[in-house]
Amino acid sequence: MDDVVSPGGILRHAAARYNDKVALVTAARTMTYGELDTESDRVAAALNARGVRPGQPVSLYAQNRWEWVVAYHGALRAGAVVNPVNVMLTPEELAFVLRDCDAAAVFTSSAQAAEVLALTRDLPQPDGPGITVVAFDESPEGAVGFAELLADDGPVPAFAPDPAAPCTIGYTSGTTGHPKGAVQSHRAVLLNCALTATMHGRTSADVVVTALPAPHVYGNVAINGTFLAGGTVVLMERFAAAEALRLIGEHSATMFEGVPAMYAMMLADPALATADLSSLTRCTVGGQTIPLSTIERWQSRSGAPLIELWGMTEIAGLGTTHALHAPPVPGSIGVSLPGVEVRVADLDDVTRDAPRGEPGELMVRGPIVMLGYHGNPRATAETIEPDGWLHTGDIASMTDTGHVFIVDRRKDMIITGGYNVYPAEIERVLAAHPAVAMVAAGPVPDPVKGELACAYVVLAPGAHTTEEELLAFAGRSLAAYKRPRAVLFVDDLPKTSTGKIMRRELIKRYER
Repeated sequence: MDDVVSPGGILRHAAARYNDKVALVTAARTMTYGELDTESDRVAAALNARGVRPGQPVSLYAQNRWEWVVAYHGALRAGAVVNPVNVMLTPEELAFVLRDCDAAAVFTSSAQAAEVLALTRDLPQPDGPGITVVAFDESPEGAVGFAELLADDGPVPAFAPDPAAPCTIGYTSGTTGHPKGAVQSHRAVLLNCALTATMHGRTSADVVVTALPAPHVYGNVAINGTFLAGGTVVLMERFAAAEALRLIGEHSATMFEGVPAMYAMMLADPALATADLSSLTRCTVGGQTIPLSTIERWQSRSGAPLIELWGMTEIAGLGTTHALHAPPVPGSIGVSLPGVEVRVADLDDVTRDAPRGEPGELMVRGPIVMLGYHGNPRATAETIEPDGWLHTGDIASMTDTGHVFIVDRRKDMIITGGYNVYPAEIERVLAAHPAVAMVAAGPVPDPVKGELACAYVVLAPGAHTTEEELLAFAGRSLAAYKRPRAVLFVDDLPKTSTGKIMRRELIKRYER
């Protein structure tokens, strides 16, 4: 990797070694490393010809597809700062992101292009001709067709990035107001891909099936970490359990990468009975805490270890995981990536470490930490301490071996009668019940105790149980104050674009 200094060099590096090898498989197209490299060059040349200059943000707003991957690498080669946008954002939210980062161009699908064009006309562009909108499919009037960019045979800009300069701006979910743009350096993004690939033992022999959204840092590391090693990515447009199981068998996949809900859904799908998972050598899971029972069931069915990990937008991907050949520590998110520091801080005094084994806030320091929030020095100062430690907002504990166990998100904590109850504890217990396919826990208001815990349960196909039975089941493992006070049976759980369960949406969607 000595000739790769930024994520924009990953494909060039891989194409020099594996030019004719299949790099990317999607439902629409299969591409070699040579083809990805060539078409990324054409996008870079076309952006340069249309006035996009080094340092200007280029937004990508679409579902997983081969064009998204080409646009990402093409924008980086043009010297642009990539702004990967969650496809679930509303037009109003997208307008805020484009305005906040001063995007010079937006890549999107034809289905969204007209809406994107309409909102970009109202955005101020004092320093340029306006935002260029590129449509991946048919382009409406006013937009540029992606095929037109690929026809460009102009010179590729000679861009040599400073490793410490901005590479991407990834916006947070904005659950407490407007989203914040975490600015990542070229070094941070590249290191995260490289260190993750190393910890998970990726090689050119790997075939990775994933439906993780490319705009998300976990998805980006899964894709580009595999490219860095010369492996093959089988990229789903969106997750569907039966299709994921089919693709694993069809492509003799060595890895599947996803979030807990994906594994729960595959385990509950009737297609699992005949699925061929024999090629899997390891899988990864992150994004949320996962019940041990789900890990055990997947490992038993697949025969492959399920490697837990933890990360966030503000660190360009992973911060902790397990080394492939290290002894397993079930339930732990692993240890810090090489060259990265993690600690568990006292909840009342961030300058002190919490005692070993006691819960505190997980904090991270090192070269993968963001440069800051774009245009928001106040939020940056609130998140990154003067000595470089980043607040994660996760409650965790640490063992003497440096293994970290996530307790829960600090903001998801349920406070009932003065006691702290963590939804993940309830979810881990109820997920072990044979009738439960998926479960999430959240608060419901109570006039006496302030909040009570409620469990929202999706039953496994053909399974039957009652609220009373599940409450009794939880009572065998949980202290009285931690037990859910109600169970609601639902058809599905609200999820983000990555498949993570949105606990805070539960009370809004399902009323007793």
